[in-house]
Amino acid sequence: MKHFVIAGGSHGIGLEIAQQLLNQGHKVTSISRTAPSISHSALSHIAHDFSQPSEMPGIEGLIDGVAYCPGSINLKMFRSLKPEEFQQDFDLNVMGAVRLLQKLQPGLKAVQGSSVVLFSTVAVQQGMAFHSSIAAAKGAIEGLTRSLAAEWAPSIRVNAIAPSLVETPLSAKLLSSPEKAEASAKRHPLARVGKAEDIASLAVFLMGEQSGWITGQVMGVDGGMSALR
Repeated sequence: MKHFVIAGGSHGIGLEIAQQLLNQGHKVTSISRTAPSISHSALSHIAHDFSQPSEMPGIEGLIDGVAYCPGSINLKMFRSLKPEEFQQDFDLNVMGAVRLLQKLQPGLKAVQGSSVVLFSTVAVQQGMAFHSSIAAAKGAIEGLTRSLAAEWAPSIRVNAIAPSLVETPLSAKLLSSPEKAEASAKRHPLARVGKAEDIASLAVFLMGEQSGWITGQVMGVDGGMSALR
């Protein structure tokens, strides 16, 4: 039984990652504001708000993998965004990950071949209107991914996933009507928005032994949006 830590494991993609890992027989520690909606003997929960600069909880023992899933969708015209909104997006998406990984590095380093999965967005490489704040924060995540992959090799692998729009509680307002859902689906070559399991399956793969020769990568899971026209 391996031990994985999922930040933001109570909803959406994080919850799906936790469920898939539990189904594989692993131990999962979820760190989030609220407890996951599933119950399992191998699942434990630590309450923490990653948007706040409070003391990061420590976790004893070996850690085989970490996925940092907290995120934000703050879509506004650039002129309407306040500096503090840029700071809030950066604090949640980047500094939360930084504080967690600094805290958990000893547990990860103690396991040869341990793995970290971070999350970017298709908007970083694609360039999308009204995404300046979140794209700036996630662009930092892509830089952090490659820097840590270089610094922590060969003992810890670090990769990132860059999704397009995924059907989760975070994106509910963007998909709140059949018309909005249909319009969002049509923007993707595969004619649908993503599902949590689409993203979680890759995250679980990247934290597993089958991806043992993959590090420093930012992988798009976006229905073809970043590559096809």
